[in-house]
Amino acid sequence: MPFIRRFTITCCSRTRSQAGLIALLLQEHRRRQLAEVQSRQRMAELAHVNRFSTAGELTASIAHEINQPLGSILANAETAEEILKSSDPDIAEVREIVSDIIHDDRRATEVIRRMRSLLKKAPFEPKNLDLNHLVRDTIEFLSSLAVGRNIKLHSLLAPGALPILGDRIQLQQVILNLVVNGIDAMRDTPSEHRIIAIRTSRVEKFAQLSVSDRGLGIPVEKLGEVFEPFFTSKAEGMGMGLSIARTIIEAHQGVISAKNRDHGGASFRIRLPLVQ
Repeated sequence: MPFIRRFTITCCSRTRSQAGLIALLLQEHRRRQLAEVQSRQRMAELAHVNRFSTAGELTASIAHEINQPLGSILANAETAEEILKSSDPDIAEVREIVSDIIHDDRRATEVIRRMRSLLKKAPFEPKNLDLNHLVRDTIEFLSSLAVGRNIKLHSLLAPGALPILGDRIQLQQVILNLVVNGIDAMRDTPSEHRIIAIRTSRVEKFAQLSVSDRGLGIPVEKLGEVFEPFFTSKAEGMGMGLSIARTIIEAHQGVISAKNRDHGGASFRIRLPLVQ
C-alpha cells in the first residue's frame, strides 16, 4: 500500500512538472510571436518614413512626369475647342484628339497611383510576385529621374519568371533605394559613364537581383558598415536607407550584400527564395 501511494505521488508530481513545462513553452512561444509582430511593426514604421524621404528625392521628376501629360491634355483640349467652333468641324480629327486626351489622362493617373502606392502605410503583406515584373515597374517609375539626372538605366532581366513571396511595396522600396543611391554616387562621374545596370537571374533556388553603378565605389574599410544604421556618404542623408533595406530583405528570408566593382563603382546583390 505505501508503495502504491508513493507511486501515485510520484506520477502526480511528474504530471504537474510536465504541465508546468508545457505552460512555460507556450508562454515563451507567445512571447516570441509578440516580439516578432512588434519587430515587423517597427520595421514597417521605419520603412514608411524612409519612403517619404525617397519620395522627396523623386519630387522633381514626378512633377515633370505629371506636367507632361497635363500639358498635352490642355493643348489638345484647346485644339478640339477651336475645331468645334468651325461651321464644318472635322469629327475624325476630334476623335483622334479625344483619344490622345484619354491616353495622357491615364498616363498621369498611373504616375499618381504609383506615388500613392509608394507612400501607403500598410502592414507587412507577403504575396506571390514576379521579381522581373517588380523590377520593370520600378525602372519605369524611375525613368524620369534618370533622364533628369542624365543617367542611363540598363536592365537585363532573366528570360523566365522569377516567382517569389514578398511585400510589393517594401521590395520596391529596396530597389528604389539602391537605384537612387547609385544615381547619387555618380554625381561627379562624366555623363557618358553614368550608367546603372540592373540585372535579374535565377541562381539555384534563389531569385537574384543586382544593381551596379559607376561611381567612386565604397571605401574598402567601410564595406562592412554600409548596412549599419546611420551609415551614409551623403552630407544630407539620414543613413537609414541601406539598413532598412537589409531589414526588409531579411524579413523575406533573403540576403543582401555589397561589393566594389573591378573597374570602379559599387554593386549590390539581393537573393530571395524562389517559390513554386
